[in-house]
Amino acid sequence: MFRSGATGPTDASPTLSTPTPVPSPTAPDLPQLRIPTSAQDVTDTTKQAASWFDTHWQSWLAGGLQIVLIIVLALVLRAVVNKLVTQLITRMARSHDHREESRLGGLLANHGVVNPERRQQRSEAIGSVLRSMASFTILGTAALMVLSALGMNLAPLLASAGVAGVAIGFGARNLVTDFLSGVFMIMEDQYGVGDEIDTGVASGTVLEVGLRVTKLRGANGEIWYIRNGEVKRIANMSQGWATASVDVQVGYKEDLQRVEDLIQETAEGLSKEAPYDELVWAPVSILGVESVAADSVMVRIEARTAPGKAPTVSRALRQRLKTAFDQAGIKVKEEAAAVATGVSITAVEPSPPSALSDPTSPRYRAAEPIPLPKPPADDPTLQKP
Repeated sequence: MFRSGATGPTDASPTLSTPTPVPSPTAPDLPQLRIPTSAQDVTDTTKQAASWFDTHWQSWLAGGLQIVLIIVLALVLRAVVNKLVTQLITRMARSHDHREESRLGGLLANHGVVNPERRQQRSEAIGSVLRSMASFTILGTAALMVLSALGMNLAPLLASAGVAGVAIGFGARNLVTDFLSGVFMIMEDQYGVGDEIDTGVASGTVLEVGLRVTKLRGANGEIWYIRNGEVKRIANMSQGWATASVDVQVGYKEDLQRVEDLIQETAEGLSKEAPYDELVWAPVSILGVESVAADSVMVRIEARTAPGKAPTVSRALRQRLKTAFDQAGIKVKEEAAAVATGVSITAVEPSPPSALSDPTSPRYRAAEPIPLPKPPADDPTLQKP
């Protein structure tokens, strides 16, 4: 009886020695971290990792190849565009009468510019702007495509960029205006470094031409910083050619034909001497009588010179004409007429009227002598003896 009843506790003893695991009450929904404790668990974990890698390696490889292809295509396209820009700039730098020049190069070229160095500087500036714009566009598009290949959502980024672009456009519209004006100034070759220009608000020598600001050196040594968007008109005194205009004054009784022949001979001699042989680009032309006075006649002459060299040629021409007139005995002004006694008549300027000459003026009254006081009538000193 006793042995048979003892079988109950004997059978329940294994149950009490191995308690069942109780799930954590704090995180019932989280997966349990299982650490492999046996060889079988390690084998199962390895198989799961290999299966996950086999499932995803193709997408990884495809994404990596796509990113590499995007980068390679962007670099190749950038190199091709830079090559095309270089060829365009090379054609623009050629002379305007080159037979192989394209229509685009002819439109961008300024036929009034005869200095090849100016054309070269202008072409390099335009090429730099075009290369920068092409690089920014191509590399920016490639960067967005790479982010898209990585699985990033570009919709918020593009929306934010659009809103930021609108805000920047309204806030920096003057900056955009200056930039676009600078680009067109360079493309149209309105002025370059070393030119003498007049922008209306300032004038001087161009020191630097930027896409936003132009720097000038004024006549007194000051430096002007002028925004390109604020320039409404430009007068370039150093582009193409200049005109040296000289007014020659001779006496009224001088022979004008003799004077013109002497001027022509002197001007031709100046144009054949160094360094004026390179500065004078056309023969000096005599325009004729500019004005007539009682004692002199004004004759105007002009000469086409190198840009910016008109003052130099004008000063040299005046000096040569003065020497030639002295040697030929030509007077620049008639002497005043003389009377029979040989004394020249000189005009005397009338003096202004004096305030003392007017009896009614206050100054005249103030200058009058003070009258003596009259003695009284009953004064005994005035009675007759």
